[in-house]
Amino acid sequence: MDFFPTMQLGLIMKNILVTGGAGFIGSNFVRYLLKAEQNAHVYNLDALTYAGSLENLRNLPDDSRHTFIEGNICNLELIQTLLHNYPIDSIVHFAAESHVDRSILGPAPFMQTNVLGTFTLLEAARQVWGRERSDKRFHHVSTDEVFGSLSAHEAAFTESTPYDPRSPYSASKASSDHLVRAYFHTYQLPVTITNCSNNYGAYQFPEKLIPLMIMNALQGKPLPVYGDGLQIRDWLYVEDHCEAIYLALTKGTRGETYNVGGNNQLTNIELVKKICEILDELQPMQKPYASFIEHVTDRPGHDSRYAMDSTKIKNELGWTPSYTIERGLRETVEWHLSNSAWVKSGLARAGYDDWLDTNYQRRKEEL
Repeated sequence: MDFFPTMQLGLIMKNILVTGGAGFIGSNFVRYLLKAEQNAHVYNLDALTYAGSLENLRNLPDDSRHTFIEGNICNLELIQTLLHNYPIDSIVHFAAESHVDRSILGPAPFMQTNVLGTFTLLEAARQVWGRERSDKRFHHVSTDEVFGSLSAHEAAFTESTPYDPRSPYSASKASSDHLVRAYFHTYQLPVTITNCSNNYGAYQFPEKLIPLMIMNALQGKPLPVYGDGLQIRDWLYVEDHCEAIYLALTKGTRGETYNVGGNNQLTNIELVKKICEILDELQPMQKPYASFIEHVTDRPGHDSRYAMDSTKIKNELGWTPSYTIERGLRETVEWHLSNSAWVKSGLARAGYDDWLDTNYQRRKEEL
């Protein structure tokens, strides 16, 4: 027996809980929501770990419709209290440990946050929302890395591609995806899932490739590239991703998954050289930025290629990415050049320098 219609058109959201909303993609989505839903209130739950910051939430479009709560998604009592105290009709779940390199050096936090945290949110929603959920939605944000690695000429990942995670990070996200689907089939929890390709844009913590290259270049530091730099990624501008999530949340079919890709496949070394070319134009130095590129020992189990087939979300929800890699990279570099205070705060976060030394200096010495 179906407990709700197969398709929900135009979900009206009034009170949205965003987990991880002080992080990179989460904070961008909070901004998107406050613009897209003029009458909705956003409740933003974030543990403010190293990758989340209140700096990401300055100058929101309408701060009066935004409530920040510092807390951990593994705290069942806290989640239950939030769902009881506020009339939450939608949960958009970003909160996650997401850096592959960190998962290799220390996988435990990834299992705790990504697996147990997702379970805690699902269980709280199941208990508090009860069986009448016609106006509810739980949206889970995941990654293309759950599908494993592609060779140069293989077809892109589709929603039916078998899971084949290769790192502790991707294994933890695969586990969380399975939990979300299990709660749909077992408890009829109204869920949707999006699996996205590599994101980039404003407010991204500089452990990830693009902001790391920009910030190191501006400081005249080496630009570390793993191995030969020929690994291929599909790059998705964060504003395009926010639009895709919003459409899946409000118009997607319950229980369905949507792949979200940027249609921008290029090798890591090509990407770094594009960043250098933009910096050469916008803020030239005495020598080309590309001269700072430095190849370091590759990371274990480095996937060769990711590529996403976004046909389903295009056909069903009308979404296609707006940003080319050239446009998105230029806007990202310009944002970093125009937001020096944010850049300084990111570089000053606790443990950042130690992390760079541990992850990259060690690889340089191994090479």
